[in-house]
Amino acid sequence: STGGTEALREVLVALPPNAPGTVIVQHMPEGFTAAFARRLDSLAAVRVAEAADGDRVLPGHVLLAPGNRHVRLVRDGAAVRVAVVDGPPVNQHRPSVDVLFESAAALGPSVVGVLLTGMGRDGAQGLLALRRAGARTIAQDEATSVVWGMPREAIALGAAERVLPLDRVAGAILTLASSVRAAR
Repeated sequence: STGGTEALREVLVALPPNAPGTVIVQHMPEGFTAAFARRLDSLAAVRVAEAADGDRVLPGHVLLAPGNRHVRLVRDGAAVRVAVVDGPPVNQHRPSVDVLFESAAALGPSVVGVLLTGMGRDGAQGLLALRRAGARTIAQDEATSVVWGMPREAIALGAAERVLPLDRVAGAILTLASSVRAAR
């Protein structure tokens, strides 16, 4: 959402090429997400692409929800795939962060959920669902958010395990993902 494109750029360029598989929802209209994914791909060590239905979530890869479509995570045997789906807007958004996070909650403790700067409340309930499912959760702090709406709402619900400045989010993702892998 507001400020999200630059926040995502900062986080993604800080990730190494073998970073955990990542799926992103950015409130962006249809037609803009493919170009945004290409831009991020040109800047980051991870591979970034617009998500297509059935894509596998793989280490070193980042999938960006297409504009005007929701994405959900689904388990397919040992693999995790994205389902790109239609549906009504959630929290006035399509794609919606809550749709992604609520589907990811079914994967439980193997997930690290992150909610960055943005206007409104999209993602707050989903981040809470993740935390209740045993996932690790992060919200961006007020000082580094362009608009502290979405993270503030999540923090107010008790959904954020950690509240961090933007420049510490990538490191926390890697640390928490490592602890998740070690616990298995």
